[in-house]
Amino acid sequence: MLESLGSLTGSPWIYAVVGVSVLLDVFLPVLPSGVLVVAAATAAAGSTTVAEVTVAEAADRVAQVPREVPADVPSLLILMLCAAGASVLGDLFAFRIARRGGRLGLAIARSRRLATAQERLGSALAGSGGILVVLARFVPAGRSIVSIGAGVAHRKAREFLPWSALAGVAWTGYSAGLGYFGGQWLGASWTGTAVSVLALFAAGALAAYIVKRPDRTPAPAA
Repeated sequence: MLESLGSLTGSPWIYAVVGVSVLLDVFLPVLPSGVLVVAAATAAAGSTTVAEVTVAEAADRVAQVPREVPADVPSLLILMLCAAGASVLGDLFAFRIARRGGRLGLAIARSRRLATAQERLGSALAGSGGILVVLARFVPAGRSIVSIGAGVAHRKAREFLPWSALAGVAWTGYSAGLGYFGGQWLGASWTGTAVSVLALFAAGALAAYIVKRPDRTPAPAA
């Protein structure tokens, strides 16, 4: 599995795989979209690392031909654009589908947990507490509850989408930043990827703790 992931991060297909994974994990939260973003960003850190080594070797050994930076290293900017864009599109799809009603509405009506989340979400979006949407993006399955809940509650798109976009950018920036800087400090290796993924999970656990505390939920503006 590690070899397959390593081959994928060195292929142009990584952008499509990351985009599709992030797009669909609003419906299938089990998809490892965060791990893919971290792993690809860690690989992207390899280009800078190799370039720095090449310059150092060229200074010390003028006669030595410097190594070229590998062309199969993903672009961090394109990776982040794919992930952030797919995050917003996935939220929008789930929001639109849930807004039309059907089975999703019945599922929320029968689930006390989802119904409670929906009520809290409605209050948050009505005021200045939309930061809940951003926090939920880091929580496992939190993105699904927020997007579907906003649709079932028939919230207006202009109330939900700006916070969804902010959540997508924040999550993407954090995930890609972890992978990139982890790769810079620990090397573009599986060690750097593992440490960065653990940091991503830690952020998710912290966000879940904050979201589950009613007294910590941002209050609507007066």
